[in-house]
Amino acid sequence: MGRRYARRDFLRVAGCTAATFALTGCKSLTDASPAGRKDPNIVVILADDLGYGDPACYSRQSKIPTPAMDRLAEEGIRFTDAHTPSAVCTPTRYGLLTGRYSWRSRLKKGVLGGYSEPLIETARPTIASMLKRRGYRTGCVGKWHLGLGWVTKGPDQKAKADTVDWARPVTHGPQSLGFDYSYIIPASLDMDPYCWLENGRAVEAPTAHTPGSKRRWDDGGGFWRAGPMAPSFDFYQVLPTITTKSIEFLKRQSRRNPFFLYVPLTAPHTPWMPTSEFRGRTEVDWYGDFVAQVDWSIGRIIQAVDKAGFKDDTLVIVTSDNGSHWPAKQVKEFEYRANGPWRGQKADIHEAGHRVPFICRWPGKISPGTQSDQTICLTDLLATCAAVARESLPADAGQDSYNILPAMLNPALQSPIREATVHHSMSGMFAIRQGSWKLILGLGSGGFTSPRTIKPKPGGPQGQLYNLHDDPGETENLWSERPEVVKRLAALLERYRQQGYSRPM
Repeated sequence: MGRRYARRDFLRVAGCTAATFALTGCKSLTDASPAGRKDPNIVVILADDLGYGDPACYSRQSKIPTPAMDRLAEEGIRFTDAHTPSAVCTPTRYGLLTGRYSWRSRLKKGVLGGYSEPLIETARPTIASMLKRRGYRTGCVGKWHLGLGWVTKGPDQKAKADTVDWARPVTHGPQSLGFDYSYIIPASLDMDPYCWLENGRAVEAPTAHTPGSKRRWDDGGGFWRAGPMAPSFDFYQVLPTITTKSIEFLKRQSRRNPFFLYVPLTAPHTPWMPTSEFRGRTEVDWYGDFVAQVDWSIGRIIQAVDKAGFKDDTLVIVTSDNGSHWPAKQVKEFEYRANGPWRGQKADIHEAGHRVPFICRWPGKISPGTQSDQTICLTDLLATCAAVARESLPADAGQDSYNILPAMLNPALQSPIREATVHHSMSGMFAIRQGSWKLILGLGSGGFTSPRTIKPKPGGPQGQLYNLHDDPGETENLWSERPEVVKRLAALLERYRQQGYSRPM
C-alpha cells in the first residue's frame, strides 16, 4: 500500500496521469533532467483562418510556399486529425486558453466585437495563470478577441467608440488572466477599434477614423469595418509588428525562468493585406501571398527561439483557430483548396470549418518527421501544458481538456486519448465525433456555406451522420440507416452538455 501511494504522489508532482506514465514513463520529462533544471518553455502560435490545405506539409496540392511550417513538421510531429472547438474565432480562443468549450459560457454562437465585455472570468484558470503559478514568465502578442474591460467616460455607460476613456487602462484583459506582458489588438483586424494596447493601455488613442473597405473578391481593399482608428495604425504593418514584439519578448527571457508565449496572429484572416515584399509570390493572389507572409512570421519567431538558445528546452506548437474563409467561388477561380479535401469552409460544422494544421516541435522529446492520427482538440492545450510543466491540473479547470502529450511523444500510440470531441459552428449547430462517426444535430452547414440551415422533411433525417473513415468528404448522410449510432452519440453529447465536463474528472 505504501508503494502505491508513493507512486501516486510521484504522478501528481510530475503532472502526469497514470495513463501518461504508462505510455512514456515521464522519463523524458523528469528522469533525464538534472536537479534544479527549469521547466520547459512553451510557445503557441495560433494562425487566424489558416486552412488545412495551406501548408505544403499538409497538402501536395498547395500552391503556397510554406518553408517554415514545413521545416517545423520535419523537425517535429504533424497531427492529421486536429480540431478547433469552434469553427470561428472567439470561442476557439476561449477553449484554447481555458480548456473548456465556449458553449458552456455565455457565448452560445457567433463571436465577440471590439467593445464586448470579457468572456473569461478572472477566477477561471487559464494556461497563462496556471503556468504563472508554476514560475513561468507569460506573454501574449497579437489578436485578443475575448473581450476587454473598457473604462467608459461616465458611470453605467456601455463601451463603444464614443464612450471609451482611451486614457485609462482596461480593467480586465490578458493581465487579469495570467499574462505578465501583452501587446494586442482588441479583436479581429477587420473590427474596430483599430489600435494597439500594451499591458492594457492604448499605445495611441484611436482618434482618427477609417471608412472601411470591401472584400478583395468584391474589388475592395481587403475588408475591414468602418470605425475609430489610431492615427498611425497601419493594417499592412500589423503582422510585422506582432512578429517584432514576439521576438522582443523572447529576447527578454533568461535561462533561469521558463516562459510561455502565446502568439495569436491576425492573419490570414481579412483584411488580406500582405506587405509589398510578399505581393505576387503565389498563384493564389492576395490570400496566398498573405499565407506566405504568415509562414514568414512563424519562421521568424521560431528562429528567435533558436537564436536565443532556447531550442532544446522549448515546445513549439503551430496551429489555426478554424478553417479558411475560402468559399466555393474562390476554390473554382483559383483551382485551389485552402481547406484541403474537407467539406465546407470557416464557420461551417463540416470538417473544413474546424479541422486544422497542428504541428509540434520539442527536440529530444518529440521524434522528428513523425505523424499522429489521434483525434485532438485545441481545448487539450491546457491539460497538455500542465503535463509539460509537471503541474497538477485543478479539478475545476479544463473541463474539456485532455492531455495529448502521450501522442506527441509516441506517434504510434493507437489507443484514443479522447472519448469523443464536440464541434460547434458559427450559428451554434452541434456535432460530436467519436472514432469514425460524426453526428451533426441539424441539416445544412451551420456557417458560411449555403444553405446554412435546411428544414427537415417529414419522415426524413433530422440531422447528419457520417462515417469519416469511409466517407471523409461527408457526402453520404447515414442518419436514417444507422439509428443506433445516432441514438448513442446524441446521448453522449447530451451527457457532456448536462454534466458540465467531457474529460474524466
